[in-house]
Amino acid sequence: MSNNDEVFLTKEGLAKLEDELRELKGAGRKELAARLKLAISYGDLKENSEYHSAKEDQSFMETRIMILEKMLIKAQIVDSSNMDLSTVSVGCIVILNDVEYSEKIEYRVVGPAEADVLDNKISYESPLGKELIGKKVGDIISVNAPMGVIKYELLEIKML
Repeated sequence: MSNNDEVFLTKEGLAKLEDELRELKGAGRKELAARLKLAISYGDLKENSEYHSAKEDQSFMETRIMILEKMLIKAQIVDSSNMDLSTVSVGCIVILNDVEYSEKIEYRVVGPAEADVLDNKISYESPLGKELIGKKVGDIISVNAPMGVIKYELLEIKML
C-alpha cells in the first residue's frame, strides 16, 4: 500500500477492521504481555523458545496494528444508498453467468482489504474485478485464468 492509496471499504468492511484493531490493541496486547512475562520467568532468554515465539508474535501483531491504522486513515467508505446501478462499481453485487458451464455466480465487488473469495467478495483489483468495473448488464466479460479464458455474461447489478 503506497502512501497515497485510498482504501475502499463497505460499512461492514470498516466495522470489521475497526473490531480487529480494537481486539489487537486490547486483548491481543494483554495476552502477549502475559505470554512474555511467563516466558521471561523461565530465565535464560537466549535459549528460551517460548520467549522468542512470543516476541515474534508481538512483532507480527504490532505490524498488523500499524497496517490497520494506516488503512483506516485512508479509508473511503462506499455509500451504497446513492449508487448508480447502471454499471458495476465498488460495493455492488453482480450476478454472472459462466458462459461455458451455464452456471450463475454472485459476487460482491469490494476493496482488497475485505476481499474474501469464500464469502463471494472479490476485489476490484482482482482480474475479474478489473474486468467488471464499469460494465453494464448484458456485457460479456473475459478473464484470463490459469486454465484459459473464462467468459461471463453480466446478468444483474444490485445492492445488498
